[in-house]
Amino acid sequence: MKNFLPKLINIFQMFFFDLGLVKNKWRSIHYFIRNLRFYKNANSKVSFNIQWQDICYRSYDRFCLAGAVDNHYFFQDIWAAKTICSLHAREHVDIGSRLDGFVAHLLTLSAVTYIDVRPLPIIVDGLNFLQGSILRLPLEDDTCKTLSCLHVIEHIGLGRYGDDVDPDGHTKAAKELIRVLKPGGTLLIGAPVGRERLCFDAHRIFDPETVLHMFEGLELVEFSLIDDKGQRIIENANIEQARLCECGCGLFRFTKPSINKRD
Repeated sequence: MKNFLPKLINIFQMFFFDLGLVKNKWRSIHYFIRNLRFYKNANSKVSFNIQWQDICYRSYDRFCLAGAVDNHYFFQDIWAAKTICSLHAREHVDIGSRLDGFVAHLLTLSAVTYIDVRPLPIIVDGLNFLQGSILRLPLEDDTCKTLSCLHVIEHIGLGRYGDDVDPDGHTKAAKELIRVLKPGGTLLIGAPVGRERLCFDAHRIFDPETVLHMFEGLELVEFSLIDDKGQRIIENANIEQARLCECGCGLFRFTKPSINKRD
């Protein structure tokens, strides 16, 4: 019963609403009323009078952490941007990573070709958008000197983002990434790691060895880890550390052997 209740709450929140958020909204109402009264009595600027039609209740933000972030994405995106920066890449190709994180960071440093299965109705200097599937990338063989795919491959084949349902989608996606990576080039992969399982229809969580097997033929340059605590990047982690996670984030840096080396 002790383990069942949290699971039941989690299922309820997935299909209906976040109970924690509702709790914080209710506990913040008296702060909202107090602040509204104080502001109304103190304000002398007509243009900033409180208008009921413009009320936007957010007093519950007081119970959030300062600068609340998604720890996986926050640390992963910094790691990836620093890595690409260290390679002095002037052009980069990304497949489906977070636009308001890693891609935004990178656009301050280089041009980015961004590929996603969904449409992108914005125009940004330096961003070249191509709509396409990671299973059929609109790129030639051996053409990407630097390539990234962060917190994406675990979703492929589950239908979550409008892609086709395919239990082998993640392995097929890995083969496409290998295909387009240039010999001597760098590939950055971010993916959930820990106790291997499927959380349908959100994502897969991989044993780190599964990821290494998916990208067989590439050389692993770096494996770092964001563990369950999510407070920092553990640089040059080992596989056993990742296996102890319930849901960590594995940061894999691969390179494709040069043609001469492969021969």
